[in-house]
Amino acid sequence: MAEQTNTDLLINIAQDFYINQLTIADISTKYQVSRYKISKYLDEALAKNIVSITIRSPFARSQELEKQLSISYPSHRFYVLANTEKNSNDADRFYAFAAQNVQSLIEPLKIIGLSWGDTVYNVIERFKPTTKEQLIFTQFMGENGKYNSLAGSMRMVQKAANKYNSQYSTLNAPLYILNDQVRQLLALEPAIQPTLTTAHQMDLILTTLGTMESLESIPSWHDSLAALFPNIKAKQVVGLLYGRPFDQDGHFLIDSSADKTFGISIDDILKVPIRVAVVNNKFKSYAVAAALRGNFLTDVILDEPTATKVLASNV
Repeated sequence: MAEQTNTDLLINIAQDFYINQLTIADISTKYQVSRYKISKYLDEALAKNIVSITIRSPFARSQELEKQLSISYPSHRFYVLANTEKNSNDADRFYAFAAQNVQSLIEPLKIIGLSWGDTVYNVIERFKPTTKEQLIFTQFMGENGKYNSLAGSMRMVQKAANKYNSQYSTLNAPLYILNDQVRQLLALEPAIQPTLTTAHQMDLILTTLGTMESLESIPSWHDSLAALFPNIKAKQVVGLLYGRPFDQDGHFLIDSSADKTFGISIDDILKVPIRVAVVNNKFKSYAVAAALRGNFLTDVILDEPTATKVLASNV
């Protein structure tokens, strides 16, 4: 009887992890069992052939890396594209993999927030066209200032909406506004307020991780960094997310009283139920690890080299 009970438990835990995609933290809470034991049970389910993993998709996932990441960061969901001998460095394959997973997450939702950048652009480029007229893609921060780039934030929501034959909402304002009064009053303008209201209702955010170097490359901000981020030394910053710099311990380096970012507050951003980052750059692995420590994200889509380095950076 005990053996039967144990087998049933292994089946239930395996279904929750592999099929229902619950995090190890969620499973631990559900069964009132430690995270360590959940990991052992998953190994046991494989060893006893309760779980058999057969991969026929061109987007084979690295189940082992996903499990190890889930142990290190138990409140997050991971999607890791496994290398193949022929496609170990195929960026197009990775973006298609990311697009497939993002579209699965979007399917039941209503309001999607988008940031900017080449990675987000490439994911949206590979969305499969469909029709979902009630879906809304929205900006939740101002324009990053790359007005001549197809990967700018305003163009991004338009591009995504075209893929879904849906609606979009833009924010006609810069990413940063130094004057506090101007920033506060602009948010009340009739041309701005509806987008901010929509952004406060986001179900999901799609983003990637940026760097201070990328921000410095934008003429609008190059000479204003000291005013935007006072008392912050470059060596403190491991990455940029939601327009804000953060450190290796997962702390944003700008508090709300000094935040010059135009859009919804960081507190409101972190209330969005699903916050997805797509990263296929192993040089950003320390930034990914720091963002996970800070719980800035809920879901992370990685290629195998980046995932491996994220794990190594947590040692």
